[in-house]
Amino acid sequence: MTDALALPRAVDLLSALAQKHRLAVFRLLVKAGPEGLPAGTIACEVGVRPNTLSTHLAILDHAGLVTARREGRSVIYAADYGAMRALLGFLVEDCCGGRPEICAPLADLAADCGAC
Repeated sequence: MTDALALPRAVDLLSALAQKHRLAVFRLLVKAGPEGLPAGTIACEVGVRPNTLSTHLAILDHAGLVTARREGRSVIYAADYGAMRALLGFLVEDCCGGRPEICAPLADLAADCGAC
């Protein structure tokens, strides 16, 4: 994903996050870091049934907000930090009518996501 995000793509990402369990899953994965978490752990932490979690993870994966990899019999999910950076950058891109110093802390947060 490129750093420049078009409005339709931003809407897709925000739509995928616009549900309480999906937002909780994404936040949990951001907190977990690049190593990610197994699906079973995510289900327990978020408090959803595995089949319900599968649907939420599929939506997040389709939007490009998470990645999945197989380790043995487990599927490990991780946040896609590039997608997160792009979305954060889009949200603060035109911040405060040309007065970027007002949004500087937000822009710094978005930039710091590269260190995740």
